[in-house]
Amino acid sequence: MQELSLAQLRAAFVNTSRREASQATPEQDLSALDWEQLSLLGWRDAHNPQRAFVVIPVEERHVGIMLTAVPSPPRKAMCALCEDITEVSDVKMFIAKAAGAAGRKGDTLGTLIHADFKCSKYARRFPSRLEGQDNPEAFIAARVERLRENAERFALRVLGEAH
Repeated sequence: MQELSLAQLRAAFVNTSRREASQATPEQDLSALDWEQLSLLGWRDAHNPQRAFVVIPVEERHVGIMLTAVPSPPRKAMCALCEDITEVSDVKMFIAKAAGAAGRKGDTLGTLIHADFKCSKYARRFPSRLEGQDNPEAFIAARVERLRENAERFALRVLGEAH
C-alpha cells in the first residue's frame, strides 16, 4: 500500500460527509506504519467503538469506507477479506453505507471483517502444516493477492462499480 498522509486518508472517504471524514483519525502513528506490509488500513473510532474506518487501494486510487459494527453475540466466523481460518474469534459484521446516490437513498452493504483490521498481518502469517509449508512463500503470496482482490471487490461494491 502506498504511504498516505492524514489529509490523503480523509480525502479518500467515499461514503461519509466531510465532517465524518474529518473525524477519521487512525489510532496508529501513520509515519510508524510499515506501508509495504499493508494491503489495507483499518481502525476503530476511539470515541465510538461501533464505528470503524478502512482505506483500501483500488487501482491507482485509495477508497476510504466508514463502517458500522453490527452488535451481535460473540461467534467464530471467517473474515471475508483475508479469509484466514486461524483467526476467527474476533470477526464482526460491518455495514457500509453505499457511496453516492445509492447511499443517500439508504442502501448499505455488509461484510465480515476482523474487528482489529489486522487482515494484512493474518494474510502474511506462516502457513500451518495443512496449508502449504512445502512452499510457504507461494502460500503467503497467494493469500496476500486474495486479500487484495477481496478488499478491492468490497470497495468497488461500496462505490457501485462492481458487477
